[in-house]
Amino acid sequence: MTWTMPAEGDRHERTWLAWPTTGYTLGDTPAQAQQARTTWAAVANAAARFEPVSVVVDPTDVDVARRQLAGEIELHVAPLNDAWMRDTGPTFVVSCGVDGARELGAVDWVFNGWGAQSWASWDRDAQVGALVAQWSGARRIPTSLVNEGGGIHVDGAGTVLATDTVQLDPGRNPGWTRAEVEAELTRTIGATRTIWLPRGLTRDSQRYGTRGHVDLVATFAGPGTVLVHTQSDPDHPDAAVSREVIATLEAATDASGRSLEIIALPAPATLRDDEGWVDYSYVNHLLVNGAVIACSFADAHDDAAAAILREAYPGRTVVAVDARPLFARGGGIHCITQQQPALAA
Repeated sequence: MTWTMPAEGDRHERTWLAWPTTGYTLGDTPAQAQQARTTWAAVANAAARFEPVSVVVDPTDVDVARRQLAGEIELHVAPLNDAWMRDTGPTFVVSCGVDGARELGAVDWVFNGWGAQSWASWDRDAQVGALVAQWSGARRIPTSLVNEGGGIHVDGAGTVLATDTVQLDPGRNPGWTRAEVEAELTRTIGATRTIWLPRGLTRDSQRYGTRGHVDLVATFAGPGTVLVHTQSDPDHPDAAVSREVIATLEAATDASGRSLEIIALPAPATLRDDEGWVDYSYVNHLLVNGAVIACSFADAHDDAAAAILREAYPGRTVVAVDARPLFARGGGIHCITQQQPALAA
């Protein structure tokens, strides 16, 4: 059976999230906990305006989640360590039989806390992929590849973006070669062309980061078109990252042999927060049916970024959510969500 990961812009059946529970995601104070819950709820409720939403909730948090989430949002209860559904949940794929019928699959990546990082715990989150596959009615597709959904972006036509520092991370897949990773991406998500980016953003590559997730750096707006995080301030170390990523993409071709059209998505004007250089990124948005759930940062570049997203995704409403509380905890809107593709057009 051949599986293919559809483009994120294809029609969805629903969007999945997990609810923030104990640990650094909630923070150290009641005010920080409320900020996390309010922000996760804002993303879920925004998505629910456009398509069904399901949220996985730890048993201890059902009541508080129900109070903050829109009434039509479906809850599933399971023990959680954390709330980054893009990474702990499955990656959905589809297959098409000879009779034209489509089947839903769910790639259950091995999750080990972003490369077995000392600060992470993942005994519960490692089970979430299989549970979401079951709840969604998908066929579970097991794999031995340690990977996260935030570590890949696809065009839906055979091309995938990946980073050397994630799939080839010794903390994830020691001894694996590019060819071996590519073969497994072909088997699981139908990728016939892998474009390897050398690294991710600077802060995301530090102690509490993912070691370089691509969904902060670049995403396909459509086949042959890539939106790229573009840091133009030379004082920020990500200026060098942006130049390197753009050069790699300019030299690449997709699965159809096309050169890529690169659309610069400017980095926010904000360069630093209390912890150092920020990795704020407008690339880390979510496509839902008829809309884009976009990151905002109370930043001078918010409006310009929203205008670029409207042009890149014609016909979609851009809904902005303040993503600063998410980035303070290690990710963004795309990181806390996972789309389930519709089987019917």
